[in-house]
Amino acid sequence: MIVLPPLFLPKSLSLSPLISDMDATTAYSLQRCKTLHLVRHGQGIHNVEGEKGNHVLLFDELFDAHLSPLGRQQVDNLRKQVQSCGLAKKIDLVITSPMSRTLQTAVGVFGSEGHSMTVNEENGAKSTLSGPPIVAVELCRERMGVHPCDKRGSISKYQSNFPVIDFNLAKSEDDILWKADTRETLEEVAARGMKFIKWLWSRQEKEIAIVSHGIFLQQTLSALVNDPSMKTDKLCTRFQNCEVRSVVIVDRSMMGSCNPGKIPGVLHLPSDVSKENIPRKEVSK
Repeated sequence: MIVLPPLFLPKSLSLSPLISDMDATTAYSLQRCKTLHLVRHGQGIHNVEGEKGNHVLLFDELFDAHLSPLGRQQVDNLRKQVQSCGLAKKIDLVITSPMSRTLQTAVGVFGSEGHSMTVNEENGAKSTLSGPPIVAVELCRERMGVHPCDKRGSISKYQSNFPVIDFNLAKSEDDILWKADTRETLEEVAARGMKFIKWLWSRQEKEIAIVSHGIFLQQTLSALVNDPSMKTDKLCTRFQNCEVRSVVIVDRSMMGSCNPGKIPGVLHLPSDVSKENIPRKEVSK
């Protein structure tokens, strides 16, 4: 779990990936804000094989890559950390990409104490969860196309292997978004990331864990940061496996006379994302 010092953006905008200090949320309790805990999945078998060269990622054997043995250990370690620091009790909702490696990570990290995750390399994870709801969302998938490791499996199989996860938002039984001959550009991933943030802003939950992928998380954070000098900062670099970065996002239209420049740990929501434009939704626990 990574802890970085506060980072300040121009025009009184600031952002911090601090896990243990979320005083900004309290300071903005009367404003419209959300705390997001961004989690990259544990090491997948494609991460291991990919070290041999990018050409390996074209192998069909890596379809919907699951966690490697090290990845499963990383998930266990992160689970212990989020439990010990109290983060697990703060989460209102867990959102996960509908891929085996992210589903395994979401259940493994955010399952309630006393409920173990059993991981099978072929079938994934089965667990009982009495913690926050976990919802699978297509928008936060990894960069799509060409690489079989980034193509998801069938929803019915996922529902069988991950019964605690809500798959009602899935667009189809099989993966119709992944294309064998076309790979998303980084600009398209960033645009999808902003669409995801807009959707996220429609929700009522305030503290949300998002279990996703390295490229998606990196491009989404980069799109949220307006200062070009911040693009190469550690905050916007590629996530390590099972790394967590936390941010507070505030809707500028709700700021009033408050000066956020005095409070570290805040990232402003883009001006085109506001509650006036998007209906609010909620998943019942």
